[in-house]
Amino acid sequence: MNTKRIFLLLSFVFVLDLLGASRFAIPATDKGLPGEGPIRRYAWFKNLWEKKRTNWAKQVKQDQGALVFLGDSITQGWGDNFRGHFKGVKVANRGISGDTTRGVLIRLKEDVLSLNPKGVVILIGTNDLEEKATPEVIAGNLKLILAALKKHNAKMPIILCNTFPSSATKRRPADQIKKINQLYFAAVKGDAQITVLDTWLLFADAKGDAKKPEFPDLLHPNQIGYDKWAAALRPLLATHGFMETGADKFKIEPGFVSLFNGRDLTGWGFRNQKTQKKLATFDGEKASNDGRYLAINDRLVVTTPPEGRRVQQLWTTREFPKNFILKLEFRATPNADSGVFIRRPQLQCRDYVLAGPWKDLKKYKPQDWNEIVAIVKDGVAHCTCNGEVLNAEFKVPASGPIGLEGDRGQMEYRRIRVKELE
Repeated sequence: MNTKRIFLLLSFVFVLDLLGASRFAIPATDKGLPGEGPIRRYAWFKNLWEKKRTNWAKQVKQDQGALVFLGDSITQGWGDNFRGHFKGVKVANRGISGDTTRGVLIRLKEDVLSLNPKGVVILIGTNDLEEKATPEVIAGNLKLILAALKKHNAKMPIILCNTFPSSATKRRPADQIKKINQLYFAAVKGDAQITVLDTWLLFADAKGDAKKPEFPDLLHPNQIGYDKWAAALRPLLATHGFMETGADKFKIEPGFVSLFNGRDLTGWGFRNQKTQKKLATFDGEKASNDGRYLAINDRLVVTTPPEGRRVQQLWTTREFPKNFILKLEFRATPNADSGVFIRRPQLQCRDYVLAGPWKDLKKYKPQDWNEIVAIVKDGVAHCTCNGEVLNAEFKVPASGPIGLEGDRGQMEYRRIRVKELE
C-alpha cells in the first residue's frame, strides 16, 4: 500500500472517530429533547460527558447484564471498582459528575438500556436544584426515566435512592430535597418493581443537612459515606439475588430447635391479628400468599412494601407453653420497622439508630446482622440485642406462637431457633 493510500485511510478513520465521538456530545440546544429543565453545557461538563460516554460505548459488550449504577458525581465517585464493595457482582458505573435528571434521560438508551441490565440503582436530582429546577420538574423527569427502564424490562429490579441531603450553602436546601423525595415516592408508590431506599434519613442531620464527617464539602460523601451507602444497599441486593447467594454455614447449638429451615416457610403462616385463629399456612412454599415474606438462601425476608407502610404478621404454626430461650438474627434497611412477637406481645425490632426506640445502643450494627435473645421464664421475657438489654421484664402470656411483623422498609431474619427449658 503506497503512502498516499495510507494517509487517506488514516484520515478516514480519524474522521470516523470524530463522528463517533460527536454522537455522544451534548446536543447544542434543547429543541426536540425529552423532559424539562436544565441540561448543563459548561465546557468542563461537555468534555466530561462526551469522554465518559464515548468510552462506555466501547464497553457495551463486556457490560451486558450488569447491575448499573446511574447518576451524577456521587455515583461517579464509586469509581469502576466501587471502592471495594459488591465483590462478585457484575457492576457498571454510569454516573457523570454534574449530570441532571434531564441529562440522564437523554443518555439513558445508549448508556444503560443498551447493556440490558439485570438491575439499576439510581440516585439523581441534586444538581437540578443548583440549576434552579423545581422539585416538580425534577420528579417529572424521573418519571420518564423510570418509565423507560420499566418498558425495557418489566421485571428488572430498580432501586431508587432518596436524594442525599446537602446544604443551602450549596444551593440545595433541605426543604427542597425533602420535597423532591416526597414527589419521587408519590411517583412510584404501589409499584412493586421499584424499591425506594431511604438514603436521605440515613445521612441527614437534625436540620436535614449533610454531616461534615461523612460529606466534607456538604455535597459528596467520603469513604465513610460510601461505606454506609453500600451497607444500606446490600440487603436489597441480596434479596434480588445479586449477592449472598450461598448457604448459611451456621451450626445450631445443642438443645435448640430451628423454627426456619432456610428453604421455605414450613411451620409458618398467617393468623387473625385479634383472635389468633390460623388463616393460612405456607408449608413447602417459598413465599407467603401475598408475596411479602420470602425464604431466600437461609434468610426469612420481609420485603419493602411498595405502598410505603403495610403491617403484616407471620406466625409460627406451633405454640410455646413452656419456658424457652428464643434466639434470632435480624438485619434492617435504613429506618425499617418490624417486630418480634413473643407468644403475642410485640418486642420492637427495628433499625434502632434511626427508628428507635433504643437509639443509644452501643453494639447495634446498622444494616448488618444483630442478635436478639429472649429468655422466657414464668410469663416474663428478658430481651437483649447483641447482649444489651432492651427489656428486662417483658410480660408475656402463658402460651402462644412466635411472630415476625413487617411494617416499613425491608427486614430479614435468620438463625431463628428455640430451646425449651425444664
